[in-house]
Amino acid sequence: MKNQQQLLNLLKENSRRTVSDLASELGLSRATVQQSMERLEHTGVIQGYTIKINPHFEQQRVSAYIMISAVAKKTADIVRQLNKHPQLDMLCTISGQYDLMAQVTESTTEALDLIIDAIATLDGVEKTLSHIVLSRKVDR
Repeated sequence: MKNQQQLLNLLKENSRRTVSDLASELGLSRATVQQSMERLEHTGVIQGYTIKINPHFEQQRVSAYIMISAVAKKTADIVRQLNKHPQLDMLCTISGQYDLMAQVTESTTEALDLIIDAIATLDGVEKTLSHIVLSRKVDR
């Protein structure tokens, strides 16, 4: 449904927009938008509403993408261990030479180095490859 995708796009831009504002933007009634949002929430398409941090604040922090090669039987344990780290922003399984890709963010390069080392020493991690984020060109 085209209106549903438009609604999701508007909420991605600013999840705090009022239902009236969304309805006006979409050319729909407030009740229709409210019902659509409730349906999206009920079906699990919308899992929650969040904030978007000012990029200038985020630029004061340092992030890295860490490629992780794991022993297959230990992958679930590694995921559980990584999930305990508050620095973890994202974790994906990936295809190719590495099995997992994590994004971590810290306040300093020294703190980032410590979390990268902690990941590398987890039981079942065979090797890692880290990429430090220098700047974000697009962040949706």
